[in-house]
Formats: sequence, C-alpha cells, structure tokens
Amino acid sequence: MNKKLLCFCVSVLFVVITSGQSFSSPDGQLKLNFKVEGEGIPFYSLHYKDKQVLKDSKLGFILKPFMSYFSEFKVEAVEQSSFNESWKPVWGPNKEVVNHYNEMLVHLVQNKTGWKLDIRFRLFDDGLGFRYEFPVQPELRHFTINNELTSFNLGKDYKAFWIPADYDTNEFPVTTSKLSEISKLIDDVRKESLAAKAPSKDLAVQTPLMLKSQDGLYINIHEAALVNFAAMTLNVDENNFILSSALTPDKNGDKGFIQTGSVSPWRTMIISSDAKKILSSNLIVNLNEPSRIEDTSWIKPMKYIGVWWEYFTGGGSTWAYSDNQDIRIGETDYRTLKPNGRHGANTKHVKEYIDFAAENGFDAVLVEGWNEGWEDNQAYRKERIYSFTKAYPDFNVKELHDYAKSKKVKIIMHHETTSSVVDYERQLKESFQFMKDNGYDAVKTGYVGPMIPRSEHHDSQWMVNHYKYVTETAAQYHIMVNSHEAVRSTGLHRTFPNWIAQESARGTEFESFNGNRPDHTTILPFTRLIGGPMDYTPGIFEGDLSTYGSNKAQLSTTLTKQLALYITMYSPLQMAADLIHNYKKYPDAFQFIKDVAVDWDASYILEAEPGDYITIARKARNKNEWFVGSITDENPREATVDVSFLPKGEKFEAVIYRDGKNASWNHNPKSYEISKQTINSGSKLKIKVAPGGGFAISIKPLK
Repeated sequence: MNKKLLCFCVSVLFVVITSGQSFSSPDGQLKLNFKVEGEGIPFYSLHYKDKQVLKDSKLGFILKPFMSYFSEFKVEAVEQSSFNESWKPVWGPNKEVVNHYNEMLVHLVQNKTGWKLDIRFRLFDDGLGFRYEFPVQPELRHFTINNELTSFNLGKDYKAFWIPADYDTNEFPVTTSKLSEISKLIDDVRKESLAAKAPSKDLAVQTPLMLKSQDGLYINIHEAALVNFAAMTLNVDENNFILSSALTPDKNGDKGFIQTGSVSPWRTMIISSDAKKILSSNLIVNLNEPSRIEDTSWIKPMKYIGVWWEYFTGGGSTWAYSDNQDIRIGETDYRTLKPNGRHGANTKHVKEYIDFAAENGFDAVLVEGWNEGWEDNQAYRKERIYSFTKAYPDFNVKELHDYAKSKKVKIIMHHETTSSVVDYERQLKESFQFMKDNGYDAVKTGYVGPMIPRSEHHDSQWMVNHYKYVTETAAQYHIMVNSHEAVRSTGLHRTFPNWIAQESARGTEFESFNGNRPDHTTILPFTRLIGGPMDYTPGIFEGDLSTYGSNKAQLSTTLTKQLALYITMYSPLQMAADLIHNYKKYPDAFQFIKDVAVDWDASYILEAEPGDYITIARKARNKNEWFVGSITDENPREATVDVSFLPKGEKFEAVIYRDGKNASWNHNPKSYEISKQTINSGSKLKIKVAPGGGFAISIKPLK
C-alpha cells in the first residue's frame, strides 16, 4: 500500500451494567451522557464547554409493520476505550490526518423480545459520531425499517443553512433562515425547476445541515460511511427545535432491508465556537474505513478541461449527433442518419481541446456527447437509452486515443445514464473494459432524471448500493469515478479513493439556468463539502452568456472569484470549465489556473463565516508553493491574509489576482488587477474584495 499508517493507540476496557453512562472527548470540551429512561427508551445528551448542545435526544428504530426497536431496553454492558492515530490519505487537503477519539459502546437488550442493539459513540475534539450496530442473534436475523427515531434535541432556534429534503435531488439553492422560519419558506423553495424531484411529505431538510446559534456556536449535522442504508434527511419540529432522522424510502415506503451483523452509517455532529474549525474538521473521513484498494498508485488527482460548457451557453452546440429522435440502441445505424452539424463531441473539436490541454499543462479532457443515444434520452419512460461502447460516427475512438497519448493527455469518459440505472449495470463491465482498451482512466457518471428501477429514488438504499457497486467495479479496472447527481458524499472516498469526486449539489451549470446567488459558494463548503470533494467546475471567465446567443444568464461572481474557487471549493479533480477562446482572451488571469495545484500537503482556514466569506490557504503536495483563495457574498469586504504558515526566515513572491476597483458580480465582473510583492511569514496582507468577488494568490520562494 502507498499509505503508511502511523498509529499510537491506547485502549481501556471496562464492563458495567447500569442505565446511565458518560464520557468526554480527548480534550474534555465535549461530554456525552447516555441513559435508558421511562419505558426503557435510550437517550443521549451532549455538552460543549459546559454548555448544553443537545437536550435528551431519543435513539432507536420502528420496524415494519410496527414493532418497537426503541423501547423496553436495558443496558447489558458498556465498554469505553481511546484511540489515537495519524494516517496518510491517497490524496486530500492534508497529507496526514490525525484520528483521535474516545469511544463508548453500549450493549442493549430488549426485555420481551431478547433483541439486541448496540450503539457506538465516538467523541472527537471537534464533534460526535455514533452508529447503530445490529449483532448477529438467534432472535433476529432480517428486518425492515419503518422509521429511524434518532433525534437531535437542540432546544434553540438556530440559524440554518438548508435545502429541502428531497429523495431525488440535492440541487436546490441553499436558503438561510431560522429553524422556525423553514415552514414559511419551504414550499416556494421546492418550486425550483429541477430534472427530478421527490419531496418529503414532512417538514424536512437535507444533510449536511449547517447551524449557528445566537451565542456563536456552530454545528454541522450529517452522516458518515453511508453503506447499505438509505440516506438520512432531518424532520424539523419547529416548535421544540428538535431535528429527527428521516430515512429515504423506496416508492413502497420501505426505508431499509437489514440483516443482523451489519451497522448503520454514523450520525455526526461537528461542533465549535469557531467557524474555521468546522471547515478544518476531519471527523467525517475519520469515521470511514481505511482504503480497501491496496495498490493506489494509479489514482491521480488531475486538472482537466472539456467539451461541456458549450452545451450550456446557448451557442448552439449539442450532445446529440442527429436531430432524428426515433433512436433504438443496438438497432439504429447512425451512419444512415443526417448529422445536425452542431454536435460538439467530434474528432476535430476534441483534438483542439487535447492540443490546448497539452500546451497548458492540463492532465485530461472530458468529452460529453461522444456515445450513441443522446437524441432520445427520455428519462423514466425509456430503459435502453445509451450505448456506452459505441461512439457516434464523427467521434473516432482509436484516432483520438492515439492523438491524446502522443500529447501525454488523457480523455475522461462520460457515462450519463439519464437514471436508467438498470441498463447501466447491464453494460457496466463491458463499458469499463472498453475504457481500459482505449486508454480511459476516469469516468464522469451522471444520473439526471427519475430512476429506473422505477421503485427507487436517488438516495434510497438500493441506489446507495449502486453507487458503491460502480466504484468497486471501477477499481477492478483501475478507473477513477466522478459521480454527478448521486447521493451526497459521506467520506467514502477514504475507503474507495478512486471515488475521486462528486457533484451532488448545485454546481456551476446552474449559473446558465436559474442562477446561483453570490453567497452560494460561501455556504457550500459548510454544507455539501463537509462530506467530501465536489466537482464544482469553476473557471468561467465570460459570465455574460448573452454574448453567445439565446441564453441571457449572468454569473453571480467576478472573474477573480472564479480563480479563488479552486482553493475554497476543494477537489482533487478540478476543471477549467470555460471555452478555450475565453482563456486565450485573458492569459494573465488564466496563468493562475495553470499554476494552481490539485493535491495538498496542508490546508489553513484563515477566515470563515458561513454565507458571508471564506479565506483558505493550501500548500501544494511535495512543493514549496502555496495558494490562497478568498471569496465573499454580495457584500464587499476587506480580507486579512495572515501568511504565518510560511517557513520562517525566507522570502517569497506573492502574485495577487484581485478584483478591479469598480468590479462587482453584476457590474464589471471581468475587471481585475494582478500585482506582485515580496512577503515573509510575518506579513499580513489586506485585500479589498468586491461584491460577489474574490481573490487568489500564488506564493513561491524567491529565487
């Protein structure tokens, strides 16, 4: 393995038989109390710095048809232990991760049935993780979940950064409001036009959920290691300020088919009085298992460009080769069809992107629309939509493979399923073999539209297992996976490091639809990115899409904010998403995208406030180079960049890409300035940021 584990572990075990137990985090700041009360119902509560974070909060399940797996329990035993290790990820924002926690494992047994249930709690210095474990037992082997009763009894009206609970999409814009205001706002938010929607019938929101109290406590609620379980949303009791787990059902209403000997995902809370520590937390990845891939040498972070954004600009380019919609995969002979003349994924055009990638040091080129089927990609009504091994007549697979190889550039495969997942699984191994035969090492998968099998949602248990199956199968072929429209990330990239990125939120493409607000990317790192990296596809220089024709959209950022996103929106797979000719117009600004790293030795959260601003610095992996990104919402501000992370006693050149004096996201967004100055570890840079703006800094040692 290329990951060397540095581990120091202390474990203390004792067994007690009692209904109440407590334990603390390694630094003593967090304290959890567990008890069984009343009718044998398990509860937990949580304190942080002697302040109550959670009042008594219920635990357990209701099984189908209606059987209690939450009451009549007694404590059979309690075990406590401590653990401390440092481990090295294959890729990530830091080359080494500390995993230090105290643990309490509670063994419960139900009085009448004899059913057993274990609850494992872990307290880190920055938060809590707990999961249910279902022991193998003679009285219980298989069961169906009706409801999970896990609750988070906050008892306060927190400010929340939320999107509505929906079983088929994560692409709503984020709304900021008090918990008590969600019911007044949620119906309007749900009107957002999206490719597939299946809203919860309850007043509920999705995770990761970011919260802030009036007295400055930050809480993030999510889940880790989502495996063989339905994704969790949160029902909202706006009168008592209690959030409770609501699992994604299938269309029959079942929320999970469980066999004993398995575990639930971890329910997680990251907690701090400092917003910066929410962003620097490793709690989610630490609750996932180590890599199951022994040889990870083929997994490479990369920077790429692609035939993609042109489909959204309104300039006329299209995924489809022909305008004939009477398409039957395996029967239609595309050589007999008339080309529409607007097909973007053609050999000549892709070669232009390969040339540009090679000239500018990019690793790969994504090509969407290369394969048969785009003319009639009907979601839900059609099962066999695409071929993942047959290219359009104007896309020469072998010629492009040879050409890309000669330029030392990879082509990224695209597998849009339009959510016909059944057919994708039929073709999966053949498709991955086709990729290996033709030099493709990475695939972007897509799940637009409602799901086939028609009994499932994007976030139900069956689909959660599908995403894992695709990733595990891809690993057998040494293929990296970048999944779009999939269930939100829960840190599984630690266990499967070839799952190199996901979208699973409202990305750049929405700038060309209904738009994103200027505060959008100041919130996503506190919500979606808590679970793992996002393929946000930044780097759009021409924000006025009316220049292309029919699309009248305008981006919600300045040009230099687009540069900053390469730092603030972490991903080991970063796209320069704009059209080639726009980068040629602004070669000085494009230099930052060429220079910026995609893998890191260390990350430093310098400033952060959800919904307002973020400033992050990162050190490039195995290089003495640092990059800084800072973004703001619709309000201007002055950022402070403390570069004390630099080695002492040395001088560095900082190249600063900042907003122009009269720039803003909706006026003069392409106005920018580039300056250079000498700095050292004692320097503090004060930089003004325009409304909807940002800045980026490249720092290298002076020669």
